[in-house]
Amino acid sequence: TGTIVLVEVDLSRGLPGFDIVGLPDAAIRESRERVRTALKNSGFQFPNAKLTVNLAPADVRKDGSGLDLPIALGILVSAGILPQASVRETVFIGELSLDGVIRGVNGVLPMVAEARDQGCPAAVIPEPNADEGALVDRIDVYTPTTLKDLVAHLKRPSLRPLPKRKLLPACDDPIREDFADVRGQQSAKRALEIAAAGGHNILLVGSPGSGKTMLARRLPSILPPLTEDEALEVTKIYSVAGLLPQRGHIMRHRPFRSPHHTISTTSLIGGGSIPRPGEVTLAHHGVLFLDEFPEFKRDALESLRQPMEDSSVTISRVHASFTYPTSFMLCCAQNPCPCGYLGDPLHPCTCNPGAIEHYHRKISGPLLDRIDLQVRVPRVQYKELTDKARGDSSAMIRQRVTAARKRQQERFADLPFGCNARMGHREVEVFCKLDAEGAALLERAFSALGLSARSYDRIIKVARTIADLADSKDIAAPHVAEAIALRIT
Repeated sequence: TGTIVLVEVDLSRGLPGFDIVGLPDAAIRESRERVRTALKNSGFQFPNAKLTVNLAPADVRKDGSGLDLPIALGILVSAGILPQASVRETVFIGELSLDGVIRGVNGVLPMVAEARDQGCPAAVIPEPNADEGALVDRIDVYTPTTLKDLVAHLKRPSLRPLPKRKLLPACDDPIREDFADVRGQQSAKRALEIAAAGGHNILLVGSPGSGKTMLARRLPSILPPLTEDEALEVTKIYSVAGLLPQRGHIMRHRPFRSPHHTISTTSLIGGGSIPRPGEVTLAHHGVLFLDEFPEFKRDALESLRQPMEDSSVTISRVHASFTYPTSFMLCCAQNPCPCGYLGDPLHPCTCNPGAIEHYHRKISGPLLDRIDLQVRVPRVQYKELTDKARGDSSAMIRQRVTAARKRQQERFADLPFGCNARMGHREVEVFCKLDAEGAALLERAFSALGLSARSYDRIIKVARTIADLADSKDIAAPHVAEAIALRIT
């Protein structure tokens, strides 16, 4: 979300100077030279006086170059070139080049949305960010090209507001990585379909070359398309982070983030001296894929536990606190042991028991307990590799996944989530009734496998998703049995 910053400018007698106060960062302090030169090159006289700019509220740190434009307009108002009434109740966002061109900045979409929510009737943004501004309704958005054009418009309105447009996420692009190209691995494909249908976390365990990474990279191709609200949320995040494919363009596909295992905790969760979204937030409404799962730093992995449970992460700093959304699917891949061949029928494992135990201890029990599906990915046989028969394509699987998600959205119509994985214990009791046979089966598994209370709920939620894929209103014993089988590695 954005914060309204009031730019106050005062001209007074004294030695000429240009001071900016109100916790500005280096980019804002450097705006003195950009603004001074942009005004001169746009044909305006820069005041030869003591100039003080205050950014209110003064106790909130400001960063970025988006305040160049309001600072320049404040100077023009103070110098009597513009009437003060012309800039009232309008939000101005933009960086100035030395020749007065208004350049694009990051985070325009959430800024304009906040201006609308604060009751501002109009906003002026850079032309490169027009696609973002056009998505926000109930506010007039203008996109002048230069400072000179904007001043002329403020004196005598001549610009027309951007026409509003609806966001219709397009998912009809050709699928490059298709499940139809994967030979064998039927159990792993089934597990990924269930994970996609219910938004469940999944762990793939198998020998090197068994296809874990190949399968995981095809997971986005079977996820349901982004809804309009989800697309706006994802676009806001990438706009703030400065990671839109092209500035002003809209995110139309679910994110797939695959950080290297050397990533730091701050980069994974978010933060920094000026907090920025981490990978867990950049994967919002998409997939966070952690390949070579045990090789990640222990503290980085442990920091995932709270965002996975709460679907949000709060970064607190001295001057501000930021909450980022983290509603993502976690997909992990790992070898069964350090050498990778534990349980492989063709290659003997060369690891001693201590090394295997140490390898498995890299992933804590509480974190593993939060992963709904834990699946073995066996070695692909030669016959399967040479088989010309193609399995279900990603498009076919996505149809089944989308139908299952639609049933969940109808079920949770009055709740703030739309998939089975986000259910709490109370929702599990309401929406996941087991028949007598299924309850007895789960009771035996709970005692025999030593499952936790969290595992109990997660198995039921997976069983609910399996029933949704089968278009079954009730959760039957076969659904519970498959959910239990997919929980054991």
